[in-house]
Amino acid sequence: MDTEMTPPPEEQRHGLRMLLRNPVSLAGVALALVSLANIFIFVLLDQIATKASPYIGILAYMVSPAFLVFGLFLMLVGVLLERRKKVAPTAFYPRIDLNDPAQRGAVISFMTFLVVFVMVSVAGSYKAYEYTESVQFCGQLCHTVMSPEYTAYQLSPHARVACAECHVGAGATWFVKSKLSGSRQVFAAVFNTFPRPIPTPVHNLRPAQETCEQCHWPKKFYGGQLKVFTHYASDEKNTMRQVRMIIKTGGGDPATGAPEGIHWHMNIANKIEYVAADEKRQTIPYIHVEDQQGRVTEYYAKDSTLTKDQIAKTPRHRMDCVDCHNRPTHIYVPPDLSVDQSLLARRIDASLPSVKQEAVTVLTASYNTTDAATQGIAKGMEDFYESKYPDVAKSKQLEIRNAVTEVQQIFKRTTFPEMKLNWQTHPNNLGHFYYPGCFRCHDGQHVSADGKIISRECNQCHTLMSETEGTTNVAATALPAFQHPVDIGDLTQVNCADCHTGGNGP
Repeated sequence: MDTEMTPPPEEQRHGLRMLLRNPVSLAGVALALVSLANIFIFVLLDQIATKASPYIGILAYMVSPAFLVFGLFLMLVGVLLERRKKVAPTAFYPRIDLNDPAQRGAVISFMTFLVVFVMVSVAGSYKAYEYTESVQFCGQLCHTVMSPEYTAYQLSPHARVACAECHVGAGATWFVKSKLSGSRQVFAAVFNTFPRPIPTPVHNLRPAQETCEQCHWPKKFYGGQLKVFTHYASDEKNTMRQVRMIIKTGGGDPATGAPEGIHWHMNIANKIEYVAADEKRQTIPYIHVEDQQGRVTEYYAKDSTLTKDQIAKTPRHRMDCVDCHNRPTHIYVPPDLSVDQSLLARRIDASLPSVKQEAVTVLTASYNTTDAATQGIAKGMEDFYESKYPDVAKSKQLEIRNAVTEVQQIFKRTTFPEMKLNWQTHPNNLGHFYYPGCFRCHDGQHVSADGKIISRECNQCHTLMSETEGTTNVAATALPAFQHPVDIGDLTQVNCADCHTGGNGP
C-alpha cells in the first residue's frame, strides 16, 4: 500500500522545473513572456493614445492574447512529453496529497494563477468583443477594402453612430450572423478576392425596424419640412439658383393624422412589396400594395421586359426604409453637387470665372489612382486659367490654389479609383435629381388591372414655394409651377436623371 501511495523515485527527482527543461516548453515560456509583455505595452498605448488606432487594438486584445494562450499550450505539451519520458507508464498521472506542504503550496499557487488567468481572460475577451464592434475595427483595419465606406461614413449625418449599431444591432442572433459573415470577408481580404467596388445593396442587412427605428421613431413622423436646394450654373458667372420647397414628410400613425405624404410608404398603414429586375434594385416591374383592410392592388410596369410568369417566380422584397434611404451613411456625393456645396460654403471662390464647370470637368476625368487624380486636378485647373483667363491666373493665384485644394479634397471624399468606386456605382434613391430614385415607381408607367396609375405628380411629395436665379425671383407666387432654367418641353415626360448625371450638365 505504501508503495502505491508514494511517488516513484523517478517522479520525486524530476519536479516541475525539470519537466519544463525541454525545447517545446522553453519555447512556450519564451512565447508567453513576450506575449504578456506585448499585451501590457499595447494596452498601455491604447489607454494613453489620443487617437484610437485599429492596429494597437487588434494587437492588444486579439493577436497578443492568442500568442499567450498558444505559449501556455506549448508549455503544457512539453511538460507532458517530458513526463512521459521520465515516469513509468503506470504512474503517468501525478498523485496530489494536500497534507504535503510542498504539494499544497503548489496547488494553491496553481489555483491562484488559474483564477487570475480566467478573470484576465474574461476581461480581455470582452475587450476583444468590444473592439470588434468598434468603428476603428470596421473602417480602418482593412485600408483598401473599407477606405471608401469609412471616408464617406466620417462625413455622413450618422458619423457618431457606430457601424455595428446599424449593421448588427442588438441581440445574440444577429451578432453571430455578422461574425460568420465577417469571417468570410476576412478571408476575401487576406486572399485579395473581394469585389471592387463592394456591391450594394447589402442583401442580409437587418430590417430597418430593428435598427434605424430605434432612433427614428416612425409614429412621430408628420407634417412637412422646408428644404432649400442651391445649384450653381455651369456658366462664366457661376450663377446661383435656389429652389425652396416644402417636403411633405407626412406619416402613417392615426394619432397624428391620416397616412399621407412621403412616409405613407412606411409599414404602419400599408404593406408594400415589390420585385426588382436588377441587383441594385433600380428597375422595378411589379408592386404589391395591401392596405389595413387587407385590400390588395397590384401594379405592373407597362415597359417591363419581364412577363407576369417571370415576375411571379422572382423573389419579392418588402419595402423598407432603406429602399429610399439607401445611402443614409455611406454617401458618395456627385461632383456637381459637391462643387455646389463648396461654392455655397465659400470654400471655392464663386468669383472665379467658370470655376463650377471646370471643377466638375476635372473631377469627372478618368484617373487610375488617387495620386494621379490629385496631380491631374491641379494641372487641369491651373492650365485652364492660364490659357483661358491669363489675367485671372495672375491676379487670383491664392483663390485658384484654394479652389484646387478643395477640388482635390472633393475627389478624395467621393471617388476611389483603387476600388473602382464613384458616385455612379452607388445610386442614391433619396429624391430623383441624379438617379431614378422616386421615379423607379412613380413614373406613370405602373398600372393596375382596374386602371389605377402610380402617379408622378410633383405635388404629391413636395410643394414649390419660390425660385430665385441670382437676385431675380423666377417664381414667387402661391403654389407656383416649377420653372426649368431651360425650356425642355413637358416636364412630366422626362426624368431629372436623364440629363443630370452628377457630372457636367448638358
